[in-house]
Amino acid sequence: MPTVFTIEGFRFFFYSNDHAPVHVHVQHGGGEAAFEIANGTVELRESAGMKVAELRRAEEIARERQAEIERKWHERFG
Repeated sequence: MPTVFTIEGFRFFFYSNDHAPVHVHVQHGGGEAAFEIANGTVELRESAGMKVAELRRAEEIARERQAEIERKWHERFG
């Protein structure tokens, strides 16, 4: 599971066998979420075990670093 970055205890990563569309997984406090990234937007796709405040902060971070996530996705998966 390649880590994209870790910040504030949130680990943003891809699974080795991930698939389109561009998305990133996030782990924090025993929970996990996935955010789809497309056309300048970041949208929650699924979550399990993360609190609302954690999801909100994870989404903010994903928006702030969206370009980096997309760049690393394309480097990894083409």
